[in-house]
Amino acid sequence: MSQSTSIPKKLQRVRDHGYDNYMEVEKKMRKVLGFQDLILSQPNSIVSISRLDMLARRLGLKQFEAGEFILKFPHANPKAELQIKQEKEALLTQLPDAVTRLRKLLMLSNNGRLKLEHIRIGRKDFGLPDDFEFSVVLKYPQYFRLFDVKESGDKYIEIVERDPKLAVSAVERLREKEYRDKGIDAENIRFSFIVNFPPGFKISKYYKIAVWKWQRLPYWSPYDDILGYDMRSLEAQKRLEKRAVAMIHELLSLTVEKKITLERIAHFRSAMTLPQKLKDFLLQHQGIFYISTRGNHGKLHTVFLREAYRKGELIEPNDLYLARRKLAELILLNPRRAKIDQELVNFRRDRDDNETRNIRKGYAESAFNDFGAENSVKHEGEEEDNLDLNMR
Repeated sequence: MSQSTSIPKKLQRVRDHGYDNYMEVEKKMRKVLGFQDLILSQPNSIVSISRLDMLARRLGLKQFEAGEFILKFPHANPKAELQIKQEKEALLTQLPDAVTRLRKLLMLSNNGRLKLEHIRIGRKDFGLPDDFEFSVVLKYPQYFRLFDVKESGDKYIEIVERDPKLAVSAVERLREKEYRDKGIDAENIRFSFIVNFPPGFKISKYYKIAVWKWQRLPYWSPYDDILGYDMRSLEAQKRLEKRAVAMIHELLSLTVEKKITLERIAHFRSAMTLPQKLKDFLLQHQGIFYISTRGNHGKLHTVFLREAYRKGELIEPNDLYLARRKLAELILLNPRRAKIDQELVNFRRDRDDNETRNIRKGYAESAFNDFGAENSVKHEGEEEDNLDLNMR
């Protein structure tokens, strides 16, 4: 019996500890900052241990753990204020970039508008200040319009005019760079994405063929207006599904840290024509995205853009990201030995593990190998081998 050469609709998640450990670091950072906020909210920023112990329940700390927490991070609270100040300065410095990100985000929606509340919830992800409604939206009336919907009472942000110069996705810019730098045949990589599977992800020869076929499948740009298109044919449905991958890819590319929670992506589901079962959909493309359940007590799912990271760090860091990472390093600093806690090192995954074999990430063409960080894939039902999407 012949097996299907289409990407399966149901795939189990394969863990990648590099991203999971990243989220564990972030969880500690959130807890320390929350702890500091509790202290600063008290009169003269002074509070008794007994009262602090009661207040700390809001952060998930158990009885008598507040005192232990202070002893564990005695260095963090006094110095964290300086790091927070530096993050705020970085936020203001990159505000012009945040304005562009918001414009592009609105252009991704079907009608050029999104709920103000949904953007407010994800404002930190997109590098927007807390008062962005006034410091960004109302400050730039040439770009944004704010209005209320009387029937629902919801407030929306709308793009004043779509700028064709902004309607180019991150993956398209990357392909264009390859055309210029390496003279690669544009047709061969016209619709391809960088694929970098997690260690231990099993790839059968049928799956390998399915990925090869999918890489060459045409799709509409996430910035294209497709509302008037006929979607009844099977071919149109396939293109629409790949467009959803491109849409989420671009959404993640617009974030400061190239990650966002699955729940926040779901806020844009209707406005950006995304699938109903988002988690299952993303698990079909584990070479492009990674879903971590760590750092949120399993209640939230954080989606990473895999190609943006190497060894637990952003490949192209920005000032706001660097300010946030400095705060994480401060929190994980061992006060006794004055060096970074081993936990910080662990989230930079060791790509030279002797138990695994390495593959390069890349587009469908081998010329993209220069982009690749190496990791391992074990093929199902055969000896370990390199994943080669260059099927001719």
